Amino acid sequence: MSDSLRMLHEAVDRDAGALQRVHAARLQCRRGCHECCVDGLTVFEVEAAAIRNAFPELLASGIPHSEGGCAFLDEEGACRIYTARPYVCRTQGLPLRWLSDKDGETVEYRDICPLNEPGGPELTELPENRCWTLGPWESRLAALQERNGSGGERVALRALFRRHGLP
Repeated sequence: MSDSLRMLHEAVDRDAGALQRVHAARLQCRRGCHECCVDGLTVFEVEAAAIRNAFPELLASGIPHSEGGCAFLDEEGACRIYTARPYVCRTQGLPLRWLSDKDGETVEYRDICPLNEPGGPELTELPENRCWTLGPWESRLAALQERNGSGGERVALRALFRRHGLP
């Protein structure tokens, strides 16, 4: 893993960890909980390269989890690449917020895993700093991707496996 990506992941883990402590009473996320670990997740090529470098044997000869769940789940629903898991996996379960333009106006949206919703306060009542704001971290990751010459390419996690009819 490049030093820049490692440092970005460490910073994400630090900030996400602080939010996890704030919301500890409501978070149901534990080893084996994999409701958010679904097929179709994509990562920037820079993160895909880090997974390839960290887990060459798994990718060369391992069997991906059945379709519907993330290819990297094991039989018990635990992550087989946890140490090199991508950004998107490092923030799952947290209350999320993001801004979008709607009819020329900036609108805030919020979401949380349904398993973590109970326990209050209501998602709409949380102060901004008690939510993971999407956008700034993704921009940093995109800039890192660009510095590594990979452009905006994204890679499906399942596509990292080289067996079983996959690239």
